[in-house]
Amino acid sequence: MAVATQNKALLFGYRAYVIAFFIFLAAPLVAAGTFAFNDSLFPALPWQGFTLDWFFNDTDPQLGMFHDRRLLRGLYYSAIIGVLVSSLSVFVGTCNAFLFVRGDFPAKNFFYILMVLPLVIPGVILGISILVMASNIANGLEDNYGIELEFLRPGILLVVLGQFSFVTTITSLVITARLKKFDYTMEEAALNLGASRLQVLRTVTLPFLRPAMIAAGIVAFLVSFENFNTTLFLVGSESPLTITMFDRMAKVGSTPVLNAVSFFLIVGSGLLALISVVIQRDKSGG
Repeated sequence: MAVATQNKALLFGYRAYVIAFFIFLAAPLVAAGTFAFNDSLFPALPWQGFTLDWFFNDTDPQLGMFHDRRLLRGLYYSAIIGVLVSSLSVFVGTCNAFLFVRGDFPAKNFFYILMVLPLVIPGVILGISILVMASNIANGLEDNYGIELEFLRPGILLVVLGQFSFVTTITSLVITARLKKFDYTMEEAALNLGASRLQVLRTVTLPFLRPAMIAAGIVAFLVSFENFNTTLFLVGSESPLTITMFDRMAKVGSTPVLNAVSFFLIVGSGLLALISVVIQRDKSGG
């Protein structure tokens, strides 16, 4: 009897912990999303009524996010950076997967650790380090040889390079895990039937890796899109959305239009994450 009572108490405590944990995670998101629909100039109680003005209104003082040129410009830059980073990261991550799964070279484990290392380095440190290195190289080339390399100056290209430095680790790990499950006899069968190495790669190996590549690309895009710490040190005049929102908060304070942007990002990120989960399921069954 005492054991049954103890088990019930443990089960109740476990359920209470899980519920409290998810409430802790969801409460800020729900609050941000709720105030995006409040007909008030301030994101605070009391509730003034439901409105979509913070999304679609085209006049001040309730200028909606879809008519705010600065926010839309930040959204555009974030999308461009995200696409570039995810594309580069998936390509290099696929190459890394083949290198570390099939390659055999000295100090392989050491280089694998180096590849994973950016994940445990704080984004602030990465941003500062990349900025200092790029600036020193650019200044040295300009002072000594008169060569000006704009992509080493703060701007979109440097942001892409900075985010690429750690996002590639994520895509590499995802694609490597998929490649380790590959049945090499499929390639051997294709080679025995007369296919070339390139044909085998194109028709057998890459189709097997495609679900992981797509899922890794989605994750890379989301990580790039929401990145702030590293981007803050590398950005130029073309500010992505996270920097634009931070600048708006610093100058004006919290406004419902920022809640509208947050709600838009929550929904968009959730849909992309759902797609990634569906692809991962297909991957595990493929």
